[in-house]
Amino acid sequence: MYYVSMKSNDIRRNLATETYLMNEKNFDEPLLLFYIEGPCIIVGRNQNTLEEVNKQYVDENNIVVTRRLSGGGAVYQDLGNLCFSFVVDSDSKEFGDFKSFVQPIVDALHDMGATSAEVSGRNDILIDGKKFSGNAMYTKHGKTFSHGTLMLDVDLSVVGKALTVPEDKIKSKGIKSVRSRVTNLKPYLNSEYQNITTPEFRDILLKELFHVDDLQEIADREYQLTDEDNAAIDKIFDDLYNNWDWVYGNSPEFSVKKRQHFTNGTIDARLQIDDGKIQNVVFFGDYFGPKDATELADKLKGVRFDRQSVAEALADVDLNQYFAGISEDDFLSMLF
Repeated sequence: MYYVSMKSNDIRRNLATETYLMNEKNFDEPLLLFYIEGPCIIVGRNQNTLEEVNKQYVDENNIVVTRRLSGGGAVYQDLGNLCFSFVVDSDSKEFGDFKSFVQPIVDALHDMGATSAEVSGRNDILIDGKKFSGNAMYTKHGKTFSHGTLMLDVDLSVVGKALTVPEDKIKSKGIKSVRSRVTNLKPYLNSEYQNITTPEFRDILLKELFHVDDLQEIADREYQLTDEDNAAIDKIFDDLYNNWDWVYGNSPEFSVKKRQHFTNGTIDARLQIDDGKIQNVVFFGDYFGPKDATELADKLKGVRFDRQSVAEALADVDLNQYFAGISEDDFLSMLF
């Protein structure tokens, strides 16, 4: 087995690296990847991003949002989480057989004191009935990767805020996340591991998985990215994981209902979103305005459904002509 310990703390680059190594490199043995990232949310391939993410909260707290190639639900990660990924030939593992992939990780955790850790359900690892690891799988061109999370010391106070969407009544065909009770792994480890950092945790797991006492013993097993590799990874980063069309525009068609009472009247907006853009919007309410709001609706068709894009579309519009006494900022806050 070979391994790569990614240097980046950007989930988008780490996923780009995983994608590149799976699709463009051929190893004669399985490949193990470890990566750690700053605060981020990763939604599953078939999910509606806006349905999973508290957009206002993540924007205010600089939380990166991206979409992965694999299915499953949305997850929050920060520097207290360690991600792992096994890349193998497709014919060497049955797709969906998560247990065979993660069992070596579970065995290593048992050795570290977390003896009640167990693979449970479709794709989780639990301890005392609480989830600390979710896993997902993807296969293409004869290769499969199975990647997962290990919540060592994640800020759990953020999880509920970042992944709880306000009651905006979004209705879509996207695959919904199933919220589970989650916990950190650190309290279950032996006393000598109570003060370890996430990189130290990674290195301990590496030694456990390779059955060595020092990482120098497996120096020849570590793959070093070349300049050519990094250039290709940069392109995948730009084309996919940092691309609005992939992260938001790839969401399935959905509808949104936004309603708010203002001093000068109530606006009830019904929006149809497809490919992340407004396809249709209808305004109801007891608001006043000299112009017909259907004119405004026409101006918004084809605009990306995010605050900045809508604000730009309204730059030359006098909103008071449609909703008298209601400011543009209040209107945008209602929508977003």
